[in-house]
Amino acid sequence: MDIINFLTEQPEFFLLVVGALSLFVGSFLNVVIYRLPQMMERNWSEECRIYLGLKPHTETEKLGLCLPFSHCPRCKHVIRPWHNIPILSYLWLRGKCAYCKTHISIRYPLVEAITCLMSIYVAWKFGVSWQTVAALCVTWILIALTFIDLDHHLLPDQLTLLLLWLGLLFNLFRLFCTPEEAIIGAIAGYVIFAFTQIAFEWATGKNGMGQGDVKFLAALGAVLGWKMLPMIILLASISGIIFAVTHMIIKHNYKSVPLPFGPYLAVAGWVALLWGNEIMQYYFEIMW
Repeated sequence: MDIINFLTEQPEFFLLVVGALSLFVGSFLNVVIYRLPQMMERNWSEECRIYLGLKPHTETEKLGLCLPFSHCPRCKHVIRPWHNIPILSYLWLRGKCAYCKTHISIRYPLVEAITCLMSIYVAWKFGVSWQTVAALCVTWILIALTFIDLDHHLLPDQLTLLLLWLGLLFNLFRLFCTPEEAIIGAIAGYVIFAFTQIAFEWATGKNGMGQGDVKFLAALGAVLGWKMLPMIILLASISGIIFAVTHMIIKHNYKSVPLPFGPYLAVAGWVALLWGNEIMQYYFEIMW
């Protein structure tokens, strides 16, 4: 209790702690973004080999989120802890491997910086409370889902279902909405996109939406409740249309190009998480 009182009385120190912690969380999110799709691909490959009656691959090195330790993909040298300090190490090494001088993608410090800035804002918005803890967990999962979907057009069940169950757990304590609204939100989120997917396939003969998007919206419904779903769908759709049109104009490619919808759902969900009630209140004031 003394720690909580201290953090409440010293909000600047609280934000500093959250910012420092979120930098290391961002570093771990880089591992999740990079390795989780590879782990899923390996599992699918092994399942296919078993189904076809083939011998499983004899992997010399198992791949997980914690092991093996981070290493340079080119020279395979293990990255030392002092070479893995978020953002600072990248600047110190000038974006290159300390051993073979291979260029390191700017994606890594970018994810760390985004995670830090978003986490600090969440902490400032909700203060020293359980809402902050819950909102930080949601924010970190949204970041991981966004970059994985951008890279692979994939929304892993390991993250979407985790978000769904966390949403239901958080709202048992009414952190963002009532338990009833969370349960209805999960059901409605799944049903809305499931029917949309069926209708689109029936009308066009094409698969315009993946099951990951369906589960993702259900998870957002579990976190924020059914009342936020129309806003999330509207914001995600508008931002998706704007980006798609801009992309076609810049690339001079007016053919149908598959674009991941997960990032737009993530952005819309985060906006609803932070400002959903204010937006809805402003909307009703204008309309009524």
